[in-house]
Amino acid sequence: MCTGRRGKGGESVNHIQAFLQEEDGVGVVEIILILVVLISLVVIFKKQLTSLVNNILKKITTQSDSI
Repeated sequence: MCTGRRGKGGESVNHIQAFLQEEDGVGVVEIILILVVLISLVVIFKKQLTSLVNNILKKITTQSDSI
C-alpha cells in the first residue's frame, strides 16, 4: 500500500510541476497581448499624443525662459 501511495503522490507532483511549467507560456502570451494593445493605442492616437507632448514641451521651454 505504501508503494501505491508514493506512486500516486509522485504522479501528482509531476502533474503539478507540468502545470506550473505550462503557466509560464501563458505569461508570455499575456505580455505579448498587452504590448499589442499598447502599440495599437499609440498608433490610433498618434496625432493627439504628439500634439499633447509638443504643448507640454512648449510650456516647459517658455516657463524655463522666465526663470
